[in-house]
Amino acid sequence: MAAALEIKNLQAWYGESHILHDVNLTVAPGEVVTLLGRNGAGRTTTLRAIMGLTGTRKGSIKINGVEAIHLPTYKVAHLGVGYCPEERGIFASLSAEENLMLPPFVSKTDRGMSIDEIYEMFPNLEERRSSQGTRLSGGEQQMLAVARILRTGAKLLLLDEISEGLAPVIVQALARMITTLKAKGYTIVMVEQNFRFAAPLADRFYVMEHGQIVETFAASELGNKMPVLHSLLGV
Repeated sequence: MAAALEIKNLQAWYGESHILHDVNLTVAPGEVVTLLGRNGAGRTTTLRAIMGLTGTRKGSIKINGVEAIHLPTYKVAHLGVGYCPEERGIFASLSAEENLMLPPFVSKTDRGMSIDEIYEMFPNLEERRSSQGTRLSGGEQQMLAVARILRTGAKLLLLDEISEGLAPVIVQALARMITTLKAKGYTIVMVEQNFRFAAPLADRFYVMEHGQIVETFAASELGNKMPVLHSLLGV
């Protein structure tokens, strides 16, 4: 079976700035992988490069065996990829439910979650279904941003700092969501600063520094890797 995501020798630029240097990573179908690193290490750029949202890219990005390095963003999405950026992108003038109804289906084979399934996973959103985007709390907006991707049928989810700045009760709800999605067969790549949030959820970890992968290890190795993580991340 092809990897859900296979990146080889990826380099990426923003204008003249060379950000990613020979990034290599692989994510198996149904796996949860977390990219760790300090701010500016290149983690968000890696997600953006997968989606074709950086400048020049070189190397290889295969999604379910299909080469995507030269594809425009909308065609990457149609390979079944959902990207939840840090800024969320909620339409302020629309209600929560109208935001949910906006995205098109991106997969020919996988149908997105129904509104009822979304509300079962996120009861808060059902309660706020008629509220304008601007009236939702930060946590509710984050739930909505992720839920909107789940409506599209995407099975490879790229989640950028979804726990940042949120109340513990919301972070716990997002952790339950990731556990549920994994059980449903979704593949998830997370960029996270919140190590306590990411550690129990991920199957494997990649650590980035200066636009390169400097460490990779499985969840079972986490205990042994803590001294290294402490020096690299200050966790």
